[in-house]
Amino acid sequence: MDIVKANGIDLACESFGQTNDAAILLIAGLGTQMVRWTTPFCETLAAYGYRVIRFDNRDAGYSSHLSEHQPPDFAALVAALMAGRQPELAYALPDMAADAVALLDALGIEQAHVVGRSMGGMIAQIMASDHPGRVRSLTSIMSSTGNPALPQAMPDVMAMMMRPAPDPITDEAAFVAHRLAFARRLAGTGYPFDDEAHCDLVREEARRAYDPAGFGRQLAAMACAGDRRARLATIRAPSLVIHGEDDPLIPPACGRDTAASIPHAELMVIDGMGHDLPRTLDQTIIEAINRTARRASEFETNPIENSG
Repeated sequence: MDIVKANGIDLACESFGQTNDAAILLIAGLGTQMVRWTTPFCETLAAYGYRVIRFDNRDAGYSSHLSEHQPPDFAALVAALMAGRQPELAYALPDMAADAVALLDALGIEQAHVVGRSMGGMIAQIMASDHPGRVRSLTSIMSSTGNPALPQAMPDVMAMMMRPAPDPITDEAAFVAHRLAFARRLAGTGYPFDDEAHCDLVREEARRAYDPAGFGRQLAAMACAGDRRARLATIRAPSLVIHGEDDPLIPPACGRDTAASIPHAELMVIDGMGHDLPRTLDQTIIEAINRTARRASEFETNPIENSG
């Protein structure tokens, strides 16, 4: 693992594969860390001929935590949004997209295939729209457009997500049980849920860094991101949208709206998948990412032929 300076902060990152291979940048979701892109997933993807890079977003893992900013007051945030005012935030999603671009700069990478999950998908979308020269292809997984007409998360799921967790330092077992229950609720019905693997992952993240205030700052940035459909309409990179039909946090209508908003995007809705990436789907997801990256290479080789 390396720590690099990017956009005025420290970003923790790790690479798999050969340095000279085409880069794939993996962006983590809300409150999670780069280890959610598991080592076997990254190694298998790299074996297709890529330099695969995973990293911790700001306020997560070993990257900089903006503790000089107080945790957001969500009641005041909601009141401001309801009144049509932009709340004061520690940072916004475009700042997190700028972090990712600066990470590419720090690693000497001009362009990358960009893959994001959940909030990371939103960050990837902004990279592809606002920094088009840096994104060769886009894969947006279990994410959304910010369209206010879309269905919202199931109420019980939101309640579970916002419920304070036990402190992992004083009661790790209770913390793991709390996170495991939420993960089970997010999981789809079509694939086995690996309790042991998920408990190991929860413990690893807690031991790397536990920062409820950082989660709150990320959540505020995501909640105030607004409608991105106009941005998405400008994306020209080959794009893939993956979504689970059983997703209770970001309903599948959000994935369909994302694909409809990006010109020529491919939509891949997976029956039985929830708001998670079960390991039994690793090969399916990896092959879809690779196919989208190959589309970018074909487009770059024959831009006129593929422009229609």
